[in-house]
Amino acid sequence: MPVSPYELTNAPSQLDREFSRISAPRVQTSRDVTLRRDASNTDSLDWYGSEDPDNPYNWPSRKKWIITAIAILATFTTLLNGTIITVAHEAINEEFGVSDERFPNSYWPVTSWALGGAVCSLVVLPLMEDFGIRAGFLLTYGVFICFVIPQAVAQNFATLIVSRFFSGGCVSILANTSASVIGNIWEDERGRTIPMAFYVTAYLTGSSMGPVIGGIIFQSLGWRWISYMQLIWYGGLAPVYFFFFVETRGSVVLQRRTKNKSKTHTEHRTLERQQEKPLLKKLSDSIRRPIYMLVTEPVVFVFTIWSAFMVGTVYLFTQSVEQVFAGLYGWNASQAGYVQAAVVIGECIGWVGALISAKLYFASGSRNQEIPGSPIPEARLYMSLVGSFVGVTGGMFVYGWTSYESLPWIAPAIGLAMVGFGTNVVVIAIADYVVDAYSKYAGSAVAAIVLGENIFAAFLPLAAQSMYTNLGFQWGSTLLGFLALVLSFAPVVIILFGRRIRARSPFMKEATVDRAKNAPVLE
Repeated sequence: MPVSPYELTNAPSQLDREFSRISAPRVQTSRDVTLRRDASNTDSLDWYGSEDPDNPYNWPSRKKWIITAIAILATFTTLLNGTIITVAHEAINEEFGVSDERFPNSYWPVTSWALGGAVCSLVVLPLMEDFGIRAGFLLTYGVFICFVIPQAVAQNFATLIVSRFFSGGCVSILANTSASVIGNIWEDERGRTIPMAFYVTAYLTGSSMGPVIGGIIFQSLGWRWISYMQLIWYGGLAPVYFFFFVETRGSVVLQRRTKNKSKTHTEHRTLERQQEKPLLKKLSDSIRRPIYMLVTEPVVFVFTIWSAFMVGTVYLFTQSVEQVFAGLYGWNASQAGYVQAAVVIGECIGWVGALISAKLYFASGSRNQEIPGSPIPEARLYMSLVGSFVGVTGGMFVYGWTSYESLPWIAPAIGLAMVGFGTNVVVIAIADYVVDAYSKYAGSAVAAIVLGENIFAAFLPLAAQSMYTNLGFQWGSTLLGFLALVLSFAPVVIILFGRRIRARSPFMKEATVDRAKNAPVLE
């Protein structure tokens, strides 16, 4: 899940001062963009009214959808890099003399990849804020390709792990940059619903589809060609991104339009930049804010565990599916990799569930007694009950208790599809609820959740081998099912007591006040 689908700025609020100056940045939209004028100057560099055609929110729908499609394509293809190599672990182990007898060392390339994403999402992203969406994306994409090369030609296991760490960091930046594109060009909640559902689906299916594509390449060409083929398609897509991945950040678009203005304006723009936060301060805040909200906000903490478990299971399947299907049906790694397509199918069906969730959310405004006319934030979680209880929990039980030689392979595959469906619905619901409930503090709240997701993706699969060996195929999945069942009660509590919980949280309380100010007036 992305750090945030919205652009962020550092405008202070009352909570910045009240809570040790560790609050989250205010959500910025393109309509907010104004290069503030000096008191001595009566001119202001701003959009030419609300219908300014240069404002990304006012771009034609066709242009918006082309840009959105490019961002989603970039997300899907780069996320493949995370898991595509998992099907070749035996060949890699044999070439580099690595053993999985006592510990699943062959998973370290994926662990390092996920850890790279965790580090870069906190450290590198805030340093790129001033460079614009396009420049940051293209630069990172070039660096990403450079780190795929060592994965193809590595002569030792350490080179593979290190290069995977940095490629994972690049993918995290690229995915977050792509997410911000959607927030930059689609202004209202209704307009963002379908694009964001597509984005999260691409984010999850990219990870799940990796073993499928990797299995095809590995079976035909060998493990090094998995990376060679990535270089071919990443290189082939580079011109597409260069020509079509345009700048969407409102402040950058405005600055470029006015770069030929008078020297006076230039001086004031320079003064504006000089008054921005120092680099180290910006970096420090980007690290402290998510951690602060993680330890002080119960909702953020619980949702981090919930979402991280969901994403972690996607990566855990890259280990457990091979172990289960090899043990039951004698399949090799490539054949087991194809089964991951069941997870992808479920995730695609989950996209439909996300649209149903959005419909329920917007319909809730008619019965909102707290802020009449405004949708109820907890309505974002209605479909997550189905996704978590039926999809993930039920899917885990089906996956576990159909894992018998006497049953056809399609039976546990159906369980995998159910988990894929539930995971997509839940991840989208969590992201939407956090953005609605925390409003201008959503950036740091979602960043905390993403940190948890990366950590679970890195380490949860390391337990798969011993868990399924010691507990067996049935009880190993059952244990995961019971964990999912416990976490499934989180949205139940939020739906029943969400209004009270929001009233006790200083962050959500302020967001509620803001929603009340912007709520439609009912006659």
